[in-house]
Order: sequence, then structure tokens, then C-alpha cells
Amino acid sequence: MKRLFFFKHYAALIRINGAAALVSARTYSDFTTQATFEIKKCDVYKLDEAPATQVVMTRDEGLQYYRTMQTMRRMELKADQLYKQKIIRGFCHLYDGQEACAVGIEASINLTDHLITAYRAHGYTYTRGGTVKEIMAELTGRRGGIAKGKGGSMHMYCKHFYGGNGIVGAQVPLGAGVALACKYLGKNELCVALYGDGAANQGQIFETYNMAALWKLPAIFICENNRYGMGTSVERAAASTDYYKRGEFIPGLRVDGMDVLCVREATKLAAEHCRSGKGPILMELQTYRYHGHSMSDPGVSYRTRDEIQEVRGKSDPISMLKDRMLSNNMASVEELKEIDVEVRKEIEDATLFATTDPEPPLEDLCNHIFHNSPPTEVRGIHPWSKLKSVS
Repeated sequence: MKRLFFFKHYAALIRINGAAALVSARTYSDFTTQATFEIKKCDVYKLDEAPATQVVMTRDEGLQYYRTMQTMRRMELKADQLYKQKIIRGFCHLYDGQEACAVGIEASINLTDHLITAYRAHGYTYTRGGTVKEIMAELTGRRGGIAKGKGGSMHMYCKHFYGGNGIVGAQVPLGAGVALACKYLGKNELCVALYGDGAANQGQIFETYNMAALWKLPAIFICENNRYGMGTSVERAAASTDYYKRGEFIPGLRVDGMDVLCVREATKLAAEHCRSGKGPILMELQTYRYHGHSMSDPGVSYRTRDEIQEVRGKSDPISMLKDRMLSNNMASVEELKEIDVEVRKEIEDATLFATTDPEPPLEDLCNHIFHNSPPTEVRGIHPWSKLKSVS
């Protein structure tokens, strides 16, 4: 005789009198709704307080962080595949390994706050409100892309997100300009300006520190230190690798960027600092990227495969969060696998759209230059008016 028991959550298959029976092992009510975790202490510079080392995470928060990081990871792996198939062309810089940075930052600021980054931007486009479908279609240069197929990997934008910027370090002074607007308009908003360890040596960044400190701008400057610039380790490129102290007169934090909770708590303190009118703050997130600098960089000529695998094994942000949730009875293996399946399906559906959606027509080439107004005449003519798409 077969007996079936259906509950809210997953089920285990057992044998009763030689027949298979489906019996619930756990219900949702069995899970811990929140737990306290001990996290790594941050290094601080010119700060009287430090982020908490004992933090609380709820089950709902953990599931949300897990889903978001898995979506970002799978999206980048799919981008890698499409690039190698020559479906994505041009430049492409992947973010896999660094997901805890984006998710931890977003967990401590508002969507009405502002964010600007460099060209490793697919993940932030997603956390800022873009959809997987829009991001994948932009990567393949299709009309349904988030920038209508005309920006590609390096130039994605959405509300309160100012891109993907291709010029190394140029997004930092732009971010200070956004922070100036926040202060001028008096909306208690802030701007997060992200850059890498390679860009940290750019002169314009130090000029921006100076202005931001003078004007007490609500700016969080974040150096995502993934240990390598374009094929060069930080030790070979910088006389001082204490990036969190580079502001000199700006307080700083050095954070474990592979732990979403560490990033969340540090960003929370940084945001409070900015909103209280104390001016800018500098954060260094110590993170790691699994792919090379770009798709033209195999990423193993200046570091070993063993190093990459060691980071994957010991510090992977998704695995770390998963282990915490399972060991504290905040989720089941089956529940997390179900999320994985849903994420994979979302990525595959988005990929289908990104490979079948039409390319933007040629007559759109010079449109969308101005916001909410038609293109102005250039020397008395519209040079793009003669362009007609033949595809």
C-alpha cells in the first residue's frame, strides 16, 4: 500500500511494507527565522567606531541574498559561454566571485540612493533594478536590451544607476558630482562610487577625494580590491596596498569582500556616516574574481589555477552563505536546489530572448542622445536622417 503525505516543504522517499511512501521531513515552520553570526573584524582608519562583529540575519534575508548572488553568478557564466560562441562581441568584463560586494552594499542602502561603477557592471545593473532579460539582451546588442542594444557590456544604465563607465577611474569624479547633487537637493540620499584596485592609482581619484572632503559630500568611495589589475598584482602596481587609507583625510574601512554580511555591516556604518553630514568615507572590499580581467585575458598567466581553486574552496561568497544557512537550520538543501533550478531557467529564458530579439534598426543609431528632447540640428542638418535599416 502506498501512502502519500504532502506538506508545505520538501519530502523524503522511504519504504513502508516494501512500497514507496512520500513523507515530509520538514515544514517551513521548522526553520530558524533568524540567527546571529560572528563575522570578521574590519580594519578602520580615522573612525571612532567599527562595524559590528556579531550580526543578525533573518531567513528571508538569507534566501534573498542567495538567490541574487546565484542569479549574478549564473548570468556571468552564461555571458562567458556566449562570448566564446561569438554571440557577445567587443569588451566583456565578468564579476563572478565578487557577488557579495554588490549584494552586501545593496542590503544597506536604498534604491533611491545612487550608484556608479566601472565596466564590471552586469551585477550592479541587476541589483539596481534591471532584469536578467534586459541585461543579456544588451550584451548581445539587441533592441530589448537595457540600453536598447547600443551600450553593450560596458555601458548599462537604469534608474539611479549611472553605468558601467569605460574610462578607468572616470566614474569616481562623476560619482562625486552625483553626491553633490544629493547634497544640493537635500533629499538625504548618497552616492556609492565603485572602482577597482587598478583604477585606485588614477590621479582623478585623489582630486575627487579632496573635493568631496572639502564639501562634505555624501559619497561612499569603494575600492573593489580583487588583487589584480589588468594582469598585474596589486603588490607590483601600488607602493601602498592599504587602499582604505588612501583618502588620507577621509576615514576608511577595510572589509572582507567575500562575506556578504561583512560588506552589509560595513556599508551600513558608511551610509550612516554620510547621512549624518560627516562627509565622504572610503571602503576597501577585499574580494576576488574567478575570470581574467576581460575575455581576452585567460587569467592564469599571472596567477595559478591552484590559487583560484583555493579561493573557490575556502572563500566563495555563495558557498559561505549556503553553509551558514544550512548549519543554522535556516534552509534545506532541497530548498536551495529549487532556487538554483529557478535561476537557471530564468537565465536560459533570458538567453533565448537575447539571441532571438531583433537588433536595433539603423535609423535608431543616433537617437537617444538627449533625454526627453529630440536631437538638435548639427550645422543645419540631421546627418542620421538618411540612415535606413536594410536588415
